[in-house]
Amino acid sequence: MGSYTPKNILITGAAGFIASHVANRLIRSYPDYNIVVLDKLDYCSNLKNLLPSKSSPNFKFVKGDIGSADLVNYLLITESIDTIMHFAAQTHVDNSFGNSFEFTKNNIYGTHVLLEACKVTGQIKRFIHVSTDEVYGETDEDAVVGNHEASQLLPTNPYSATKAGAEMLVMAYGRSYGLPVITTRGNNVYGPNQFPEKLIPKFILLAMQGKPLPIHGDGSNVRSYLYCEDVAEAFELILHKGEIGHVYNIGTKRERRVIDVAEDICRLFSIDPETNIKFVENRPFNDQRYFLDDEKLKILGWSERTQWQDGLKKTIEWYTQNPDWWGDVSGALLPHPRMLMMPGGIERQSEESEEGKSESFVSSNPRMLVPPSKASGTPLKPPYKFLIYGRTGWIGGVLGKLCEKQGIPYEYGKGRLEDRSSLLADIQNVKPTHVFNAAGVTGRPNVDWCESHKAETIRVNVAGTLTLADVCRQHGLLMMNFATGCIFEYDAKHPEGSGIGFKEEDTPNFHGSFYSKTKAMVEELLKEFDNVCTLRVRMPISSDLNNPRNFITKISRYNKVVNIPNSMTILDELIPISIEMAKRNLRGIWNFTNPGVVSHNEILEMYKQYIDPKFTWANFTLEEQAKVIVAARSNNEMDASKLKKEFPELLPIKESLIKYVFEPNKKV
Repeated sequence: MGSYTPKNILITGAAGFIASHVANRLIRSYPDYNIVVLDKLDYCSNLKNLLPSKSSPNFKFVKGDIGSADLVNYLLITESIDTIMHFAAQTHVDNSFGNSFEFTKNNIYGTHVLLEACKVTGQIKRFIHVSTDEVYGETDEDAVVGNHEASQLLPTNPYSATKAGAEMLVMAYGRSYGLPVITTRGNNVYGPNQFPEKLIPKFILLAMQGKPLPIHGDGSNVRSYLYCEDVAEAFELILHKGEIGHVYNIGTKRERRVIDVAEDICRLFSIDPETNIKFVENRPFNDQRYFLDDEKLKILGWSERTQWQDGLKKTIEWYTQNPDWWGDVSGALLPHPRMLMMPGGIERQSEESEEGKSESFVSSNPRMLVPPSKASGTPLKPPYKFLIYGRTGWIGGVLGKLCEKQGIPYEYGKGRLEDRSSLLADIQNVKPTHVFNAAGVTGRPNVDWCESHKAETIRVNVAGTLTLADVCRQHGLLMMNFATGCIFEYDAKHPEGSGIGFKEEDTPNFHGSFYSKTKAMVEELLKEFDNVCTLRVRMPISSDLNNPRNFITKISRYNKVVNIPNSMTILDELIPISIEMAKRNLRGIWNFTNPGVVSHNEILEMYKQYIDPKFTWANFTLEEQAKVIVAARSNNEMDASKLKKEFPELLPIKESLIKYVFEPNKKV
């Protein structure tokens, strides 16, 4: 039997329970595999589950929804994904009775989006679909042989029905389009990091709190339990040895009644089962037994390693050492929990603050998006259409190219910002879902121009921007507004080199140029518009070193440069993020820079190392610089932690410079 070796793996839902153990195992064991994790951070996900992998160079986390077709397509292409391990799903049966449409959306539609992206990109060599033993339905109580992989699917609840539906799609894409699919169906899994809506962690946390353990019905229902690390090992084997088109049961023949599980936990906590177990109303259609035939996977080379008592002890030990891992989970500990499943769920991260949460992390209308060149039949209406202002500008031009690359329909605005009627005409003609404002006066060749053209600067930067914001608000449109971070300068509270950056809520303190004055003025007024997302760009840099507006291109052509550390924006990394921010309908002010600072000399040292080893330059002081410029220049560090929290994959400035600018242009 041949062995498969992946290169770039996309794992969906890996901030969840089972997938986090699989991801951490693969990242640790195979440093040559690049692992990209896509997770929307729903209520049962937690970034802390991936802490063992956080510092690994072969690990990348992307916050997003598998239902976002353009995001999935973009990831497959830009990360050269050849393997998908698809874990993302709503999985709790109790929830499926009260929120069944969420299960259809996540489990069926989300899987369909992934499959379609695989078909369109044509680069996937393995698609491992993670299903459940519940698709087989209830096993007869007296059955001696478990359900095997060819058994009929007879789901009995909304959760298992959506998983069976997803399996049908996977099978169809395998047969119709030749996608290299493999499906797994697993027994119950337990262990560290599991969200406490599930039986074992719920019982453990309740026992820790001295509360009774609620059992549905009479507790005679039978289940089989596998320890999480054993399951992760099974997925490692299936990844490398599994045969395309096959289904693999991941199971154990060791069965336990729910009452037995509760009693074992009581014993390990040294509490009396008689007084600490209570029987509650049964849930609808509570299947009596799931029993799997696991011979096929055993033949492949896998076997269960962890004994029940050992696994349970390790699990209890972990929860007692990490009682606050999930924060307030009182709702999950109820006998019949109904977790609130808003689109995008609840983001749970390390040191999370309430103000860092956004209401929704996914598009409100995430339809399938297929590049028109490869689509057949009648195309679906795309979920997005962008109206972009700033066609001749640098950022506006980059936005248009990115939209083309991602297959997002867009048009450039024809109206002038200060002319309300022309803006209204644009919106009526284009019918956009979002408006991007990358227009504005920065001055040619630099901001000194604004000092002698103040009326023109006000007309565009203030009156024009406010007019566009108001027109967008009138039509219920989100405006993504590219602003500037050149409204701050180092001061006593934010000294140079301190690492203390200006935050989004700080008051602008730089008034050295008229350009910066207008930008600070309009930003303050835009706070009153609830439909605006303001992105503070600083000293933009891109991989296009021929662009005269590129900060690197500028300073490499100067006779002398000042050497001051500054926050900067790598457009190749951040402009795609601005598109994702629009899809997530994010608002308010954001410091739109890479984390950290870099000095002029550090950039020029990189330029010398990667581009031109003979390059030389000279420095001069701020006082010397002041003699050759009209308006002062802003120097500051901006705190990018808010953006980093929303997009954990965002690179620090120096790493981003190397990855997106210098490596692609390397000549040395």
